[in-house]
Amino acid sequence: MKLIKGLTLLSLAAAPLYGMSGTASAEGGAKLLTLTKGSSQMMLDGTSVTAVQPMTIKNNFSYVAFSTLAQLYGYKTSYDAKSKESIAKTPSGEIRFRMNTKDIWVDGVKWTGEAPSFSQKGSLMIPVRTWAKVSRSSISFAGKNIMLSWADQPSAAFQIQPSVIHAGEAVQYIDQYSSPAGLPLLSEEWTGKQDVFTEPGTYTVTRRVQDASGIWSEPYSADVQVLAVNQPPVADFSTDKEVYRQGEQIQYSDLSTDDNNAIDTAKTKWTGRQNAFFEPGEKTVTLTVTDNEGLTSTISKTIQVTDEILYTQEEYGLLFTPAGEKISVDGAHIKDIPKIKYGIESEPSKMMRSNSPELWTSEGIAFDDQFDGKVRMLFHNKNTLGYNVKMYLAVTNEGFQTSRFGVKATGMGGPDPSEIRTGKLSTIRYLTALNNNVPETFIDVKPGQTELVLQEISAVPIKPGMVYSAYADVSASSTLRFRVIVVADGKDPLAEMDSMELMPADGKHTRGSFNNTDRDLIVDGVIGEQPQQILLGDNNYDPYLDGYDNTDGSLQLNRGNFGVLYKMSITLAPRTVVYLNPRGGLFAGAFIINGQLVPVTNNEQLKDQNEGAVLYRSGDSVETVEFKYMTPSGSNLPVTMVFQPMPGLKN
Repeated sequence: MKLIKGLTLLSLAAAPLYGMSGTASAEGGAKLLTLTKGSSQMMLDGTSVTAVQPMTIKNNFSYVAFSTLAQLYGYKTSYDAKSKESIAKTPSGEIRFRMNTKDIWVDGVKWTGEAPSFSQKGSLMIPVRTWAKVSRSSISFAGKNIMLSWADQPSAAFQIQPSVIHAGEAVQYIDQYSSPAGLPLLSEEWTGKQDVFTEPGTYTVTRRVQDASGIWSEPYSADVQVLAVNQPPVADFSTDKEVYRQGEQIQYSDLSTDDNNAIDTAKTKWTGRQNAFFEPGEKTVTLTVTDNEGLTSTISKTIQVTDEILYTQEEYGLLFTPAGEKISVDGAHIKDIPKIKYGIESEPSKMMRSNSPELWTSEGIAFDDQFDGKVRMLFHNKNTLGYNVKMYLAVTNEGFQTSRFGVKATGMGGPDPSEIRTGKLSTIRYLTALNNNVPETFIDVKPGQTELVLQEISAVPIKPGMVYSAYADVSASSTLRFRVIVVADGKDPLAEMDSMELMPADGKHTRGSFNNTDRDLIVDGVIGEQPQQILLGDNNYDPYLDGYDNTDGSLQLNRGNFGVLYKMSITLAPRTVVYLNPRGGLFAGAFIINGQLVPVTNNEQLKDQNEGAVLYRSGDSVETVEFKYMTPSGSNLPVTMVFQPMPGLKN
């Protein structure tokens, strides 16, 4: 069910609180309050009352002090300093006013009054007409006098369930009766009430109630929108043609419909759909759509593919596959494409790589070293213990002055069973944060103090068999000791830290500290006039960084140059396609190209050298393109960027 208006508003809309003109009287047990313009004196049922402020005229609206009116009506008043609202409350509800606005909240429902409230000598002044509305009072006028009349009426409020009603469904009415005097319900009258609405449409349900004293409430109404019984969606699609050549692009149009226009596009599923086919024959394409109530519809159509070849699969991929998507390539041929010898200029930068042991077999200290300035951190590990653990980064100030610790770009992946997926996600998220230039946050670490920082890495327990991967750019204004602690979930890492042993390196992966971890690759000339490639992570064209493991003093080689940020400014020939090709096995990560993130790939990973991921295509003129890249943890190296002329277009 969809209420046309809020229930409280509907109840009030049916009551005389909107300021009915006429003569207010105290008949039938009602109370009568007489206000006089410019005077602080009021008459309540013949008794004189002095208000805290006189009735005031401002911008042609009459105002009275909120506190006086609320108390005369029997409300308890208070002030919410946080929301800056003055509150009038009874056991059955509350009204909230805020200074300098027309907005009012009646039992949590927002109202708009006739004029804004204001402050006069420390008192909140509210429009008399607005008060009449929200307090269910009749209002009348006689010369300089305004009369308000009201009774302590019960409320006939109710709620209708369910929230969405279809024709033929059972309806429940939830009683929300209340009495200002706390009296029980004596009787009630309904109009338009039905236990089942058999036809769709809009219905009005109205209720009046009588309390034990005999006083009747004002009518309380709710509009109920009854929908037709939900029908399954109708799946349908079309293609721009019925017969295609091999390698010819196919344009699909989803023509599916739903009676409530509520198809859940996230659940739309295509089977057999390809943007082009590369074998002749009949191809069946199936579309399944689902509405937001779970009803489905499926349709299949057949596409005819002829023996004629417009583009081969590789030609089609080079021409039309979107950036970030996978293409098929001839991996054996790529190794023979000429390699570009590029220059390397390193920027002064530091990195901590905590990747050995890659498999945690015990609790302990995974990394221990000292840093100051800016540092990039790399974590990539798998929990092979038989219980949940957490990883923490502790920084200790062993100096004599307070050090400021900062965190800027971060990227986390996992915990997840897939090593390559965690590496891909952490790389994508880190490069996204880097590209967005996220603001740096800081804490102070006092002399002798140890702080747990980079709380993101310890937010979730790492279960057995799960992999966790992360990057973070941090900084320290003076030297801090960095320790990576792995402990059972539930343990206090700071209490355990000083008694824990250092984890031995596994001899295969890398643990260490490295310098010059931002690399600018200098590529001369115009690239792409003929097939060329830039090889990364091979330790020949792209030498591995050397560093040290401070825990045992050993020299270390950053095999794969994981954690190194590469930057390239490359001039491309017209109509050049750039794609990534893995030469060492599974690969999944991301590039930033001209400020745009391009995943490798959008939905999958590259499995072997016969697959590629399109990165970029140049236009019809020479252009300079900026690339940023980081070797993703969990992927295999080397990897190559291939630049080659696009095939010619055909009709």
